Amino acid sequence: MILHIVPRAAWEAAQAAGVYEGDTLAVQGFIHCSTERQVHRPATALFRGRDDLLLLVIDESRLPVPLTWEQGDPPDPDGDLFPHLYAPLPLEAVTHVRKYHPQSDGTFAPPDNLV
Repeated sequence: MILHIVPRAAWEAAQAAGVYEGDTLAVQGFIHCSTERQVHRPATALFRGRDDLLLLVIDESRLPVPLTWEQGDPPDPDGDLFPHLYAPLPLEAVTHVRKYHPQSDGTFAPPDNLV
């Protein structure tokens, strides 16, 4: 199971289009994903305080290509690699969608009760 952070409006647009490409596939060539253990770090770095976020829970076996595990930008302080999807995300690969709210200080905590 991997996760992807998405603003609600972008997910709704993807559902209407039938596929999700995110805001990085066209520019960087891949969709950024995270594990459950690390997703709070990019959420805080990129979306601090935003209350319109969703977590897409993705079944890796339903992806059109294997994930590539790479360093983040900037690299993770613990040396963790992040899963990157070098293809559009098929909607059928998303098994659950969960709201992801920040804590009172705007940071995000690791999620719980995802599935």
